[in-house]
Amino acid sequence: MSVYVISKDGQPLMPTERFGKVRRMLRSGEAIVVKRCPFTIQLTYETETHTQPVTLGVDAGSRHVGLSAATEDKVLFEAEVELRSDIVEKLASRRAARRARRNRKTRYRKARFSNRKKEKGWLAPSVRQKIDCHLQVIENVNKILPITNIVVEVASFDMQKIKNPDIHGIEYQQGEQFGFWNVREYVLFRDNHECQCCHGKSKDKILNVHHIESRKTGGNAPNNLITLCETCHKGYHKGTVKLPEKIKRGKKLNDTTFMGIMRKTLYNRLKETYPNVSQTYGYITKNTRIENGLPKEHHIDARCISGHPKAVSDGTVYYFRKVRCHNRQLHKFNPSKGGKRKANQAPFEINGFRLFDKVLYEDQICFVSARKSDGRLCLRDIDWSLVKTDVNHRKVKLVSHGRNYIVKEVKVIPCPEKPIRPLFNIYSMQNVTYLSP
Repeated sequence: MSVYVISKDGQPLMPTERFGKVRRMLRSGEAIVVKRCPFTIQLTYETETHTQPVTLGVDAGSRHVGLSAATEDKVLFEAEVELRSDIVEKLASRRAARRARRNRKTRYRKARFSNRKKEKGWLAPSVRQKIDCHLQVIENVNKILPITNIVVEVASFDMQKIKNPDIHGIEYQQGEQFGFWNVREYVLFRDNHECQCCHGKSKDKILNVHHIESRKTGGNAPNNLITLCETCHKGYHKGTVKLPEKIKRGKKLNDTTFMGIMRKTLYNRLKETYPNVSQTYGYITKNTRIENGLPKEHHIDARCISGHPKAVSDGTVYYFRKVRCHNRQLHKFNPSKGGKRKANQAPFEINGFRLFDKVLYEDQICFVSARKSDGRLCLRDIDWSLVKTDVNHRKVKLVSHGRNYIVKEVKVIPCPEKPIRPLFNIYSMQNVTYLSP
């Protein structure tokens, strides 16, 4: 573990492992604590700013981001960031609530559909949020380390080739819906205008297009639609009819679509902010990792991307998880008897605890995922696995208040010959885990 150091004027310096000197500086007032995880101090006196070249490798992804900052012979910082994947569902819930509100007796609102214009370079909210997270975590590393070079791994996927391996030539301009008026017409033609549940046994000639996954999250993609007769369709939603097990949603291409969209946007926005930014590709990263006999992990890939795969690491990895900043829903969807709508937002602080606070419970670092008015807390780990429910707040010790990201420091020891008991760090008291090769 390293202690990250910031100069008096806010410039990042090289980290240190001289813990004794750090303690003396904190006691004497020569330094103050800026952040606990990763542990960062800021000097209160003027000092020289001699630094070494540090390269930051970024393993960009749609669900996880790998980060590794290293010199030629030593790893200074490694982290994995888990991004949010609930943006589409949240937006769909908001859309449903707004549509329901329009049907109730409310004040007249002038139509605004005619004045909505998308600016040049517009991105979908789910894509924009993930790109912003990439930029934010890169900026956070630049605040604690003197990064001189940034290397980003980008990827480009041929989605039509994934759907149809034999596609070539002009077929790229003629997709699966070529020649059809809309998606519904294509789905009916694809299924031969026949119910895929009873295959005509119900004698119902009225055909409907059914969403295999909820339209809220699955959308109107052809691989999420199937033809059903009206009898089977109504029976399925009533619970009297079951679809055959072979009827499943087709392969999703959300991740590949995101990577194709974000690769240029992320690279260009990084070049606008930082002077030395370059890009690499996945096959180079894979070859470097195999040549050096390294395991497949996001932070390991980032180390290979940085160009220093042989840099020595002490095994400290920081795991970040992006959490929502605000809950804007004021009331619950279903009103209680009498037409009263219950408040959906809890108080900002209950008994001194906030949502996503980092706490210590029975020598284990946890995070507050829910609170009750009587003081009971629900605790979860960094991977959001349940630790304990209905814990009295008096049995929990606050470590730090929740932010946009929750973070936990983990000691990763590769290939242990004999399992050892968990160790705890003197600063953040995190559990030790093992990494298999």
